[in-house]
Amino acid sequence: MIGERTMRWILPVVVVAAACVAAEALGCPTCKDAVDTSDPDGLNLARGYFYSILLMLAMPFTLAGCFGCYVWREMRRQEREQAATAAAAERERAA
Repeated sequence: MIGERTMRWILPVVVVAAACVAAEALGCPTCKDAVDTSDPDGLNLARGYFYSILLMLAMPFTLAGCFGCYVWREMRRQEREQAATAAAAERERAA
């Protein structure tokens, strides 16, 4: 378990590291400068980049959501089966 003293210095280190590499994370300058949005072809290319980035950002959440929904449904199904089995056993004991 991470101690409280350790947590006090981890956050500032992470913030400083993120600030140091923020300039590198702005994007590829070649791609940014190469796409001229006044040109219709450049505009279509920029739009294509936009939608591909949205797809890449949404895919992990979509997969995690689908997996979570599957697990939730399976757990509910098992609970229903256990309740039905318990009710059947109770009816047998009563009879």
